Amino acid sequence: MTRHKKLVSITLLLTMVVIIYGAFTRLTDAGLGCPDWPGCYGFLKVPQKPESIALAAQAFPDRPLEPQKAWNEMIHRYLAGTLGLLIAAIMVSAIVSKRRQPRALPSMLLLLVICQAALGAFTVTLSLLPIVVLAHLLGGFTLYCLLALYWMQLTPELRVAEPALAKLRPLAIIAAIVVMLQIGLGGWTAANYAALACIELPVCEAGWMSRLALDEAFDLHLGYSDYEYGVMSAEARQTVHVFHRIGAFITLAVVSWFAVKLYRRAQTKIMQNFALAMGAVLLLQFILGLLNVVLHLPLVNAVAHNFVGANLLMIMVVVLYQLYRPAGREA
Repeated sequence: MTRHKKLVSITLLLTMVVIIYGAFTRLTDAGLGCPDWPGCYGFLKVPQKPESIALAAQAFPDRPLEPQKAWNEMIHRYLAGTLGLLIAAIMVSAIVSKRRQPRALPSMLLLLVICQAALGAFTVTLSLLPIVVLAHLLGGFTLYCLLALYWMQLTPELRVAEPALAKLRPLAIIAAIVVMLQIGLGGWTAANYAALACIELPVCEAGWMSRLALDEAFDLHLGYSDYEYGVMSAEARQTVHVFHRIGAFITLAVVSWFAVKLYRRAQTKIMQNFALAMGAVLLLQFILGLLNVVLHLPLVNAVAHNFVGANLLMIMVVVLYQLYRPAGREA
């Protein structure tokens, strides 16, 4: 393995950690653990000395310091900052490498991580505005997918040429769009604190259809000073949750159909393994979603649900890459 690929591999692993810890930070209600950015109550780390804590209280009287939440938020920022430096190093490495390295994806990664930093700042300064929280989540997932795609570009032995699979491209695109929409619905559910708006199966509590509030559920709700713990009504949160539940069943059906077709038509072990991985991750994600409801959103399960969703999207992106850029084509 070349040094450049090792750097990409390390960055990919750190991205996984950032996604997991980001979900942990949000689910422990630590998104505003530090009410300013990039520091914490005006300091580079969480205030600990009595005089520092006094200054923090004076600067932010409406948001008392909660050390555990503050540390959760700052550790996430430290990890994200390190990730940004590694992606910048990938760009530099691709430019100076004696071997010809693809530069399109490193450039996109660098631009995306800069945008992610800006979204991270807006997440705090706009007090968890849901559309910004959702954009930050989707940006993180996109970063993960692009890094995985770049790793594939640097691993030609995993690229296969199966012209017969070209017929599956339309279904692959549909499946990928369904997964992206479902992740978007999941992110909107989380950003609006609607994960426990429905606690009965299979859809919601009795009479849910009469309580749908579509206009409010998908309104941006601009103009509030603080979005922590949500600003939607109970009916709107139930509506968001119901759409995410229905989306889960649609995703299960469409992606399962695609995975089965891919496995049956694939002639190489690599593509069959991708199909099996897709099916396994899809099933795991569906089970984790059910457990979130049955067990009332346990922290470990909820974090896993977020991370497995990122991996489902990543597998879809890699499979699309395999279908559209087979071995022998310029990466």
